[in-house]
Amino acid sequence: MFDETSNGTVRMIDGEERVLYDGYWIRYYDIPDNLSYKKQLIDQLTRRVFHHTEPGINTPSDRLNDVRKAYEAEQDPYRKRVLAAMLAGALLNRGSEILTHMVELEEMGVAVSPDNELIKECGRCFMGALEYGKYIRPTTGKEGLDELWGEPFKAFTMPVKQFLASRYIKIAQTMREIDEITDKLNSTFKNAKLFVHLVPNIRDLGNSAKLATETLRSDARNIDIWPKFVGASDRVFAAKLNLPKDSAKKMHALGQRGLQLIQDGATLVISHAYSRIPMPKSTKDFLERCDQFKEKYGSQLKQ
Repeated sequence: MFDETSNGTVRMIDGEERVLYDGYWIRYYDIPDNLSYKKQLIDQLTRRVFHHTEPGINTPSDRLNDVRKAYEAEQDPYRKRVLAAMLAGALLNRGSEILTHMVELEEMGVAVSPDNELIKECGRCFMGALEYGKYIRPTTGKEGLDELWGEPFKAFTMPVKQFLASRYIKIAQTMREIDEITDKLNSTFKNAKLFVHLVPNIRDLGNSAKLATETLRSDARNIDIWPKFVGASDRVFAAKLNLPKDSAKKMHALGQRGLQLIQDGATLVISHAYSRIPMPKSTKDFLERCDQFKEKYGSQLKQ
């Protein structure tokens, strides 16, 4: 047990550096605070946000003027929404590309002032992307897209160290929600004969999901961590009910309801690990579903 200390404290734990945020000791990465890394970071954040959005909005930056004209001319509200989302994508790509050229100039020895007009234009592009990003639909239907879409802009406007501190806080919040979901599932089903054999699988999924959440995809350790996480996910979805063949129909129905609840929880845990952001509303709704299930079927679960 570690003494309580302040957020941002770095310690060597079990041979590796970890940083404390909101009660979680998270894998620590020593990151350079310069324009070159900022460009790399924004590239990564841009790819990540497009991965979690509806298809077709990753508009090349050279189509920015065309899609803006189409958006301004469109009268149909449904098509206009899509064009707004495409405009957000084009603005995000334009800002990222401008920053790339700024980095190339610095690498050539050309000093780039924060007052440089291209840097200002880069900021305007990221702000525009943030403004029109509200029209984008997430692929999963969960909340959190606003958080993801705003990250490239925050990474541009904030010092790298400050931005990464905000990311560690989000990772800690994400890990806490993963714990809340898996703890609730374990407490719901640990005494249920139909499901008790699934409790270790749920626990493994939660532990591996937290490791995946705190580990950069470029980290060599991810070769070990990612297969464990995906394997634990697959194991939950491949699980069968511990149900005798001669069981009554109502037990079969109960088993299917419980199994669906477990798999919905696993899906939510996986979404957390993929996006690495908290989803408080989805988590709260799921925890309430578990309480309702236990209240309604608790006596039957022990049979």
